[in-house]
Amino acid sequence: MMGLVVFVLGALCIMALTMVSNVLLFKRLRPENPAKTPHVSVLIPARNEAVVIEQTIMALLKQSYPNYDIILLDDHSEDGTANIARKAANGNPRLTIIQGVDLPHGWMGKSWACHQLAQQATGDFLLFTDADVQWEPEGLAAVMAMMQQAEADLLSVWPTQATLTWGERLTVPLIAMVIMGYLPIVMTHYAPLAIFGAANGQCMLWRRSAYEKIGGHEAVANNVLDDVSQARLVKGAGLRLRMADGNRLVQCRMYDSWPAVRDGFAKNILAGYGSVPALVLATIFHLMVFLLPYVWLFDANLRLYGVLAIVLGIGIRALSAAATHQRIPDALLMPLSVLLMTRISLQAIVWHYSGGPRWKGRVISQQGSASHG
Repeated sequence: MMGLVVFVLGALCIMALTMVSNVLLFKRLRPENPAKTPHVSVLIPARNEAVVIEQTIMALLKQSYPNYDIILLDDHSEDGTANIARKAANGNPRLTIIQGVDLPHGWMGKSWACHQLAQQATGDFLLFTDADVQWEPEGLAAVMAMMQQAEADLLSVWPTQATLTWGERLTVPLIAMVIMGYLPIVMTHYAPLAIFGAANGQCMLWRRSAYEKIGGHEAVANNVLDDVSQARLVKGAGLRLRMADGNRLVQCRMYDSWPAVRDGFAKNILAGYGSVPALVLATIFHLMVFLLPYVWLFDANLRLYGVLAIVLGIGIRALSAAATHQRIPDALLMPLSVLLMTRISLQAIVWHYSGGPRWKGRVISQQGSASHG
């Protein structure tokens, strides 16, 4: 039993140290103007985004950055997404709307949409941003300023996540906890190993030459985790990858309910771990690290270790929440968060053995035909 105690406490200590270092070193966007203003093409893949697209387009058309255009690809939407976007622009020439071509064999939906957008883009820099990402007026200027200061080839920004329902609050902030607790930002930025590559497809700013060098979205045509895969290609090519926190200048509400959270995470989580056995092992690991210590409270010989492990676990979750503008008290419900993620993992495994994940009315087959994310 003491071996298990040492394992759990050791894992939590490593996470805590990684978290602290990342909180100190993770760059955060701040309102500032870049030294230069090259042309940026803002590229938005959109499928059935009627609920958010008006607000998104209006916000992007109010950017303080002077030299940009916006291209929106309507990926066979059935809810009038393109018409709503067109009305929101009210004739503003910055916005161009194109209709997506049918998905070819061997492509994921989002990668195909982004590939089409890149072919239409004329900017020296390509900013891929999801339709549900919301931009403050200083956002684009801030991203370009950081891009120039870091001399990055790819800058991926992690938007501040808006979470309203309990399903969102207990799961979505775990993304930040995993990134900041498991992945040392120093290694992501400076280690040459591709395994440390990471990115968030909600906001990826590319130097066009770098995007073309790694093969663009053709290189990840049938990959569910196109963003992470591209980041690893960047590192593999010896290019400069940087990540930053959106710090409320770039925000996103990924999902609006527990069913959306469950299905949204379930469509990607298995690809993230690479295999069903790896996902099962990771699930067991998290149950051990974040739930087992509560069992120790009932054993007088293990109670102190249980308290220490619980404090560490909640502290890690709380620190990531504080750093990314989430609700700190929700960290107290970390055990429930782990149980919900276990439910999501089970959903992913069921889908794996029953034809593939489902998302936005499409089935993402395990051979590569897919939905837009």
